[in-house]
Amino acid sequence: MTKPHRKLLIYLPLAALIIALGLPARLVPNLLPTWYVAYAGDVLWAMLLYCVCALLLGRSTPQTLCIALLIACFIEASQLFHPPWLEQLRAIRPLAFVLGFSFLWSDIIAYVLGIVCAALLDLLLLNATNPTSPHQ
Repeated sequence: MTKPHRKLLIYLPLAALIIALGLPARLVPNLLPTWYVAYAGDVLWAMLLYCVCALLLGRSTPQTLCIALLIACFIEASQLFHPPWLEQLRAIRPLAFVLGFSFLWSDIIAYVLGIVCAALLDLLLLNATNPTSPHQ
């Protein structure tokens, strides 16, 4: 299986766009529609996780999808536990965005949706930058 080359010039701006779209859902939720606050942040967080995995791991798109989904589910499951050391990490605002506070099944659904969308976008971007190379 080939390992597609991930291009920083594509994924860094994409990650910046995802962050710009997702932060308002956490920082100014009262100014946004309820559905956006409830779900968009989680979908975008999962998309960002996929981008980070794609950049750092250099795996195929299906492998990256699986790894990102495992990480997202692990982080969500960690929200079932509240030892003092983990709560101290969650008290740090940037880590709170990553770790979350309470487990929700709807978050898992949002993560699957976000990671699948990011993988599809990944395939489109990779095919656009190198149409002759297989990316599966």
